[in-house]
Amino acid sequence: MPLDGNLSDEEVVAAIYRDHGPALRRFVLGCTRDENLADDVVQETVLRVWQHAPNVRGSLRSYLFRTARNVIIDNYRRSRRRPEEGNTDTVELAESSERVDELLNRVLMEEALLRLSQEHREVLVALHYQGFTVNEAALRLNIPSGTVKSRAFYAVRALRTILDEMGVQR
Repeated sequence: MPLDGNLSDEEVVAAIYRDHGPALRRFVLGCTRDENLADDVVQETVLRVWQHAPNVRGSLRSYLFRTARNVIIDNYRRSRRRPEEGNTDTVELAESSERVDELLNRVLMEEALLRLSQEHREVLVALHYQGFTVNEAALRLNIPSGTVKSRAFYAVRALRTILDEMGVQR
């Protein structure tokens, strides 16, 4: 959804919630497991994105998920701000950040894969997610192994372009 300058603030926020709210909430729930906190994080995320909407480059959804990740980490740090013995908070934060990053990467990769053609997506899923060899993928997809190789080559190339457009950094 392009954020058109002709929309009112309410329309922009409503459009963000309508187009991205459910997926964003699922992502946040996967990170926090607390429905009330998830609602707060989604609201804070939409507010931050709405404030920066004119400056958003690339995929709005990618920007939303990265912003949600930052809100989750900020909330975690804020909740841990109290003097304690030892350095367990740093370890917990690192583990929590890694989990959030892993979920974010999974969501972004799923979105990127959905933008590929069906033929390219099928080959990548067979080779990289299902772990088939080229010959096994060829049998499974009922296409020659040479076609599997060429589709894989072009699929990876297209996927890199899509990820770049989404603003995903390698």
